[in-house]
Amino acid sequence: RQPYKSRLSFSNFKAFLYHSTMNISKSGYRVFSANSTTACTELAKKITERLGVDLGKSVVYQESNRETRVDVKESVRGQDIFIIQTIPRDVNTAIMELLVMAYALKTNCAKNIIGVIPYFPYSKQCKMRKRGSIVCKLLASMLAKAGLTHIITMDLHQKEIQGFFSFPVDNLRASPFLLQYIQEEIPDYRNAIIVAKSPSAAKRAQSYAERLRLGLAVMHGEAQCSESDMADGRHSPPPMSSGRTTSGHPGLELPLMMAKEKPPITVVGDVGGRIAIIVDDIIDDVEDFVAAAEILKERGAYKIYIMATHGLLSAEAPRLIEESAIDEVVVTNTVPHEVQKLQCPKIKTVDVSMILAEAIRRIHNGESMAYLFRNITVDD
Repeated sequence: RQPYKSRLSFSNFKAFLYHSTMNISKSGYRVFSANSTTACTELAKKITERLGVDLGKSVVYQESNRETRVDVKESVRGQDIFIIQTIPRDVNTAIMELLVMAYALKTNCAKNIIGVIPYFPYSKQCKMRKRGSIVCKLLASMLAKAGLTHIITMDLHQKEIQGFFSFPVDNLRASPFLLQYIQEEIPDYRNAIIVAKSPSAAKRAQSYAERLRLGLAVMHGEAQCSESDMADGRHSPPPMSSGRTTSGHPGLELPLMMAKEKPPITVVGDVGGRIAIIVDDIIDDVEDFVAAAEILKERGAYKIYIMATHGLLSAEAPRLIEESAIDEVVVTNTVPHEVQKLQCPKIKTVDVSMILAEAIRRIHNGESMAYLFRNITVDD
């Protein structure tokens, strides 16, 4: 009987060792930053501070010939790995850094690789234009091929982009933080009116107006250029050269689509004596916002705020904002813009690291994400 007892104890020990190993693997996770520039790692540091963990040890750099190299300096075997990638002006380099790091982690046997990409690049190229391509779909396929199994992002330019991916996508919202800023930092916000600078932004503006119990105004006219109005341009068959028939199939006459002609710019809604708050998801080239601010000033608005999730602020944006009728531009820290803030004190930042850190914690622990989408409707 003694040998049998001994064998039983050894069997129990092996089972204990196996389950202990599985528990260690299940409980382990690491957070890495895939950026090679210091300015882009600030958001990653804030997220790890909220999580109470250290940023994963890795080196991301560019070779002398501009090739991207990634060296992971610690074991990631069997763990959940979160890669935080903020997108600077050099978008293509940031994408390569993310792809190379994801593939390196996959090669080193990471259990799950979750990309935390607050601003998803190429999101404006999500529709067919002329004889171009849907680049956003291409990027989604590349990320899946590199080894990503999940993505956390914020305020996609079009929510339908989630359908491009073959794995789960959590599209978080920045609106609770921007709404809180309006309530706490804008004096007399009850006298404000929410403005959509184009009809395509009306749904977002309506969401803000209903939550703040404020009025809504919509701008429409020739100064705006809605993406939905851009020519699709896929001419098929191509235009015929002179001397050849242009009627196509004999006897077939298709009705001609009339060309669009936008009316002079108008503001639907009374902004006189009000604080005008323009809301959008991205502020990049600011000419449209500056033009909208001038119109609103002419119509009687005495203060003008711009609220946006992603502050790309490319080219001469800081100078144009500083010289414009805009009083304040409020954006989140999904995109690094510290240099632009130094050039223009009108630019203010709202920190969204809290919701990103909570999303990471919930995904790793297998908890429901519903808490982060409370009161979020389909149109938000």
